[in-house]
Amino acid sequence: MKILLYNPDNGVTRNFMPHLWMFLLKALTPPGHEVLLVDGNAQPMDEDGIARFVREQHIDLVGIGAMTRMIAKAYRMADAVRGAGVPVVMGGPHVTEMADEALGRNGGPRHADAVALGEADETWPRIVADAARGQLKDVYAPVDDFGQERKPNLQSYPAIPWDTINLDQFNVVPRVAAPLLRRLAGGWGTFRIIPVESGRGCPYGCEFCTVTGFFGDSIRFRTNESVVNELLLLKERAAKESGQIAVFFIDDNFAINVKRTKSLLRDIIAAGAQVYWVAQISANLLRDEELVDLIADSGGKWIFIGMESIDPANLASVNKGFNKPGEYAAVLERLARRHVYAITSFIFGMDNDTSGVAERTLREIRTWPAGLPIFGLLTPLPATPLYKRLEAAGRLTRPKHWQEFIPFEMAHTPLKMSIPEAHAEVRYAWDHAYSPEAIGKAVDSLNDAPHWCRINILIARLCFRGIYFPHMGAFAWMKTIAQNRGTIFKLIRQGFSSNRGAQATGAACLPAAAAPPR
Repeated sequence: MKILLYNPDNGVTRNFMPHLWMFLLKALTPPGHEVLLVDGNAQPMDEDGIARFVREQHIDLVGIGAMTRMIAKAYRMADAVRGAGVPVVMGGPHVTEMADEALGRNGGPRHADAVALGEADETWPRIVADAARGQLKDVYAPVDDFGQERKPNLQSYPAIPWDTINLDQFNVVPRVAAPLLRRLAGGWGTFRIIPVESGRGCPYGCEFCTVTGFFGDSIRFRTNESVVNELLLLKERAAKESGQIAVFFIDDNFAINVKRTKSLLRDIIAAGAQVYWVAQISANLLRDEELVDLIADSGGKWIFIGMESIDPANLASVNKGFNKPGEYAAVLERLARRHVYAITSFIFGMDNDTSGVAERTLREIRTWPAGLPIFGLLTPLPATPLYKRLEAAGRLTRPKHWQEFIPFEMAHTPLKMSIPEAHAEVRYAWDHAYSPEAIGKAVDSLNDAPHWCRINILIARLCFRGIYFPHMGAFAWMKTIAQNRGTIFKLIRQGFSSNRGAQATGAACLPAAAAPPR
């Protein structure tokens, strides 16, 4: 068979990173089948486009995975594929919780011929075999002989052939600029952010999160050797292409077992497998000085921290009381001393939020080392404890909000502010955190850091600005660059000055992804 694995975009912003599930299922596909990968963020398609693609490519089976914010687009694309006569299997967190919706068992239209519930490591080969025989079942679930859910053992993790997979669609370097950039120090002909997982599961059970429900509260890890070998393969490919690669460890909490994480990072360093990487780690685990040293020495450059709120009452209300706002500043300073910076995530519309929460949050952020703050609204995702609580209280305003995805739009009534007020708070936060003035101050705050740190924060801020103010076209990017031209020109002047006065430091003035790991 010829199989297409497709991941939809949400129609608003485009991710800089592909989704791991496609590469993992490709590696798990039994021999004798050809697998194509299309990520809608990198290769935009509409319904007519995907129908034409499956016909022209003679596709026999399409697998579609999607999170809740992408599910409306996923359903439309699945309908188009089925309309072209090709069967569709759907999976992912949303479909796992809403299988009847995907199968048309709740009174709505049927979007999928089959659904894969939970982690599909075990069920995917069975799905492919059944599809090849023309005998797809409606539901595939990873269960043992007693009907109990079975989680895959990551000790026997499949080797993803990063050295041979076609990654052209995921190169963020513009094609016209690649020949010139390839000759820059370190080589910039390609730059890709690649997802890698070292473990699955989270024991915390935050009220708004789907992770514990999908992956479970028992943590499972790959072997250190498996992860190190994958990094070495990626690093080797980047070098052969005269390009750059960065890794996003997509573990829900990369340091959930600190002892194990330290062991992995030591093995990465010992093997010379350092690549620049990003990971999600909760603030409470970053108190450990040795862990932060190892993060920096192994190539860690950005840490995503779900801070959610600066109000302890809010954190307690969503079962995230292990976050201590009083120690946020110390955690970020600890990272910044090693030139590691934070992506800090905040949620507005929580039960203790009132008008002015955005400015109160920004006042705190301004006292911290420069980073990448991001802001969103509390969203009740299906089957989460939050959804069930709000549904029971009659507070859901759009009970099936995923059927019409509207970014930055509340789906329930907050307790202490109105929905329009919550929307205004998010707008205020993005406006004031990513204005040209704020970006300039963030860059200037790093004047004592190496020049590449300042370039790093500028590029990252301009890119993250696009989460709320999308700049997906050339004109939008030109406008953004023009608005920030003062900071850009200042960095260029500083770069020339640094190069004249610091010949011996070599790569110290290169951007983060080009400077050699420590």
